[in-house]
Amino acid sequence: MLGVFVNITTVVIGGVIGLFLKQGLNEKVKKVVMQAIGLSTIIIGISSAILTESILLLIISLVIGGVIGALLKIEDNLDKLGMKIEEKFSSEGGFAKGFVFATLLYCVGAMTIVGSLEAGITGDNTTLFIKSVLDGTTAIILTATLGYGVIFSSFSILIIQGGLVLFSGLIEPYLTDAMITELSAVGGVLILGIGFNLLEIKKIYVGDMLPAIAVPIVWLLIQGIF
Repeated sequence: MLGVFVNITTVVIGGVIGLFLKQGLNEKVKKVVMQAIGLSTIIIGISSAILTESILLLIISLVIGGVIGALLKIEDNLDKLGMKIEEKFSSEGGFAKGFVFATLLYCVGAMTIVGSLEAGITGDNTTLFIKSVLDGTTAIILTATLGYGVIFSSFSILIIQGGLVLFSGLIEPYLTDAMITELSAVGGVLILGIGFNLLEIKKIYVGDMLPAIAVPIVWLLIQGIF
């Protein structure tokens, strides 16, 4: 769990720095910064998504995962959670947006999945350490533009990323290189969706698509049996 705790620490520190910078940034600068982050997020998403070895499986995963997530109202529940935290700890509007954006950005993607599996199975935290540096840097900018809902996303990192690390030993016997590749590819598409949201190009319900990450495992397990 060392890599997880380091990741949480960098996000909190980066968020605190961002709070101090927030007052010194005018609206034009904030908008340009958000566009820069959005474009960078899209590039990160594409770089993972193109690694897929089965476009069909990628499409099936996103469709099935999206349907499940929409029925479970995952994104709506994330928004409600953010707003509940806002009611208790903040009077600042937009808290929920920062919390949800940061939670999705930090907890979805190749580095989260692969890094957590490496840490849990082999004890190697290298990938999570690299992710920590990137997340901490991003937290500075995100907090400066979206507010301190971003800092509270550290709890999401503890639950989601920490959960992956702790349970990786249980699922390790069933994982193959193909599964990890397709997991990362699906995560890449979700990160791409986050980028579109940050740029306000089109509202993508990334939260509702989160179950898509699990579909490649189930699909390839069934395929292996038959």
